[in-house]
Amino acid sequence: MTDFSNAAHGRLSPEELEKVLREVGAARYHNRHPFHHQMTGGALTKPQIQAWALNRYCYQAVIPRKDAMIIARAEDPEFRAEWRKRIEDHDGSDGWNGGIARWLKLATGLGLDAEKVKGQRLALPATRFAVGAYLSFCTNRTLLEAVASSLTELFSPVIIGERVPAMLAKYDYVTPEILAYFDKRPTQASRDSDFALGYVMRHADTAEKQQTVIDALVFKCDVLWAMLDALAYAYGEAGHIPPGAFDPEMP
Repeated sequence: MTDFSNAAHGRLSPEELEKVLREVGAARYHNRHPFHHQMTGGALTKPQIQAWALNRYCYQAVIPRKDAMIIARAEDPEFRAEWRKRIEDHDGSDGWNGGIARWLKLATGLGLDAEKVKGQRLALPATRFAVGAYLSFCTNRTLLEAVASSLTELFSPVIIGERVPAMLAKYDYVTPEILAYFDKRPTQASRDSDFALGYVMRHADTAEKQQTVIDALVFKCDVLWAMLDALAYAYGEAGHIPPGAFDPEMP
């Protein structure tokens, strides 16, 4: 893959920085992953789709937690007011009428047990490690880096536009109701990425800061890629399912 470790060797203009960030997505976003191509090509079995939904729940569930950590570190009340919309999107008004609940509906619509999905104990170890690394990154790195890591949302509408119609067309057990999570996400992602990109453009005002935001986006792309790597290894042809993880052959 393209190496972006020295992309900001000199201070870039905002336009140049945005161009590099979009190049990161074009080169490293997980819509390029073979597992995604198998999904959109109709080549996955139902147990493989179930494993994807169960593991992805871990990522969905951590999003409002990482956003809360970002808010806690932000001194600007206008920033906090804008960023908390992300938590409201995922938690809803009562914790269970937002995006996380809609993802749980996706998982149960595929035949998974809700409590087992919510418990996350059946998720792959690599999934939990990747999600934990993302939460740690947003907790311990600079606010600018944490914001920049969210810029994968720039590319989210692309992968949703590929995934949803393909799943509806290729898998007869998948319905629009099961995929209702994705109905609001393109609009939400566009709103959120516009705000985050504007923040990054204003605050990444040195070559060093610009490189950190590029690296942050690379890191986030790696998190999403690693999750699909783990799924492909555990539930692909090799079938190396770790002990304790979701096993479609087990009751």
